[in-house]
Amino acid sequence: MAITAAEVNKLRQMTGAGMMDCKNALVENDGDFDKAIDFLRKKGQKLASKRADRDANEGVVIAKTNDSKNFAAIIMINCETDFVAKNELFVNFCNSILDLAIEKMPKSEDELKALTINGITVADLLTDQTGKTGEKVQLAHYHFIESPMCVSYIHHGSRLATIVGFSKSCNETLGKDIAMQIASMAPVAIDKTSVPADVIEKELEIYRDLIRQEGKPESMVEQIAQGKLNKFFKDSTLLNQDFIKEGKKTVEQYIKDNDSDLKVTAFKRLMLGA
Repeated sequence: MAITAAEVNKLRQMTGAGMMDCKNALVENDGDFDKAIDFLRKKGQKLASKRADRDANEGVVIAKTNDSKNFAAIIMINCETDFVAKNELFVNFCNSILDLAIEKMPKSEDELKALTINGITVADLLTDQTGKTGEKVQLAHYHFIESPMCVSYIHHGSRLATIVGFSKSCNETLGKDIAMQIASMAPVAIDKTSVPADVIEKELEIYRDLIRQEGKPESMVEQIAQGKLNKFFKDSTLLNQDFIKEGKKTVEQYIKDNDSDLKVTAFKRLMLGA
């Protein structure tokens, strides 16, 4: 049967697939839109399996809080090229997944992938995006924070984002400052007490090895290694870092100057390529 340009465009608006793909889907299914949509989805699944071994290092990193500011989510959805990552339809798709996470507050990537939009699971929608873009598309990371006060920050270009939780409400400027500090300085933990033991031991092993290579006496190795570890805590834990807007004070001092009772409860940072 003859397929009109209007029908092809209608299917394209419904699915986001290419014009020729939409035309072929309608031709193959005698103009039946429901069958054509299923046809395109199956095509997307076939393409996804072919693309499974491809590298997907580009994409979108975005974060958001709910209206109550007590829940924040951050996601990274990868694709293969910057061209797709900047495509408005792809960006809108990524935002729809984040909005769903904010609404439903899933507790894991698997829970998020099992949620549905218009009856279709996120897992299947990701597969559909592979069919639409011709590139491998995957949900690479999903994290969330629940706290009395949450703040999100997306760096220009949506390649880096952070979320941070606080023990109580705080002013918007302070919250954004801390979220931007995390984005800029990439701390590994809130303070030295929250650095995982395996990270500490790994750092110490590196320091000990370097000190021995420098020819220092064995009796001095541990003392020097501990000194280097303290420098690591200073540079790599949020509260001990120099505050980027005022280098003469630490982040902890900046927070206390504004609210002595305010605590950072948690944070997450995602960056493409990191």
